Amino acid sequence: MNILELYSGIGGMHLAFEQSGVAGKVNASIEINNIANQIYRLNFPETNLINTNIEGLTSDYIKKLNIDTILMSPPCQPFTRNGLQNDIKDARTASFFRILKLLPDLDVKYLLIENVKGFENSEMRNILIDVLIENDYKYQEFIISPHQIGVPNSRHRYYCLAKKTDFSFETTCLMETFPNIHEHIDCYKIENIIEQNVDFKKYYLSDQILTKYWSVLDICYKNSTRSCCFTKSYGRFVHGTGSVFTEKSEEVILKLVKELNSSNLEEHEKLGLLKSLGLRFFTPREICRLMCFPENFIFPDYVRDRKKYMVLGNSINVKVVAELIKILNG
Repeated sequence: MNILELYSGIGGMHLAFEQSGVAGKVNASIEINNIANQIYRLNFPETNLINTNIEGLTSDYIKKLNIDTILMSPPCQPFTRNGLQNDIKDARTASFFRILKLLPDLDVKYLLIENVKGFENSEMRNILIDVLIENDYKYQEFIISPHQIGVPNSRHRYYCLAKKTDFSFETTCLMETFPNIHEHIDCYKIENIIEQNVDFKKYYLSDQILTKYWSVLDICYKNSTRSCCFTKSYGRFVHGTGSVFTEKSEEVILKLVKELNSSNLEEHEKLGLLKSLGLRFFTPREICRLMCFPENFIFPDYVRDRKKYMVLGNSINVKVVAELIKILNG
């Protein structure tokens, strides 16, 4: 595979390709976000990273990159359940339209497209499939989550694999399992991704968050084998943006929650109990591990945690995409 990585972000697709073990090279990556590009360059200094607007690409320009594979994760905001869901009316779909318009003129053998769950019901998806069919691609769509391959994190995403040759399995409508993985795989425990010898003070939930949102927190423990999807708003908001962690046992937490629900407690007493739970945000490194980024993946020293959460929330689960690349190449 000679790859063009579009909407390359911090390099999740690049990492997935490396992890897949498939022969080839990422010939070029294209991203317009400056912070993401700084992180990408630090981790992949040898890759031709192009800071440009995809809407301005031409078929001649892409042909000069000598690629036969495109991996891409177009903007998800037009399709996300928390957004306006304007679909093709959203201006952020323009770059995706541009790629689909250029596709007939490109000698691309393999395509992998990732987006949010919900994309499968969009008009944009129907346009994508029409273009694939018109250009003689075989395709298979998936809704897949990391917990299906033993990762204790829910991150259901839409994937479409397309290739010029037949797949090694019988294609069907939307698949929700990996065709090459048939056995049940138990998830490892959250304790396996927890950082050691770190000062967690800045990650503890504030008094304001504890007081206002304690009842809607998704709490993970050392022995948990699950966690919620982390979004780009993690660390700023707590409801629906990802899980939090405590060193306390679930039994201790349930006992304290029962006490918190007592109407006999004063507000300061409730806050004292809440603070005793030791609830904190997962660190960026811990989220990297849940998203299967390798330990040698790094951030520039000047990038603050808030930015790290944002770019990770916009990225992909490396292990899931690595498995899909194997399927695409098979």
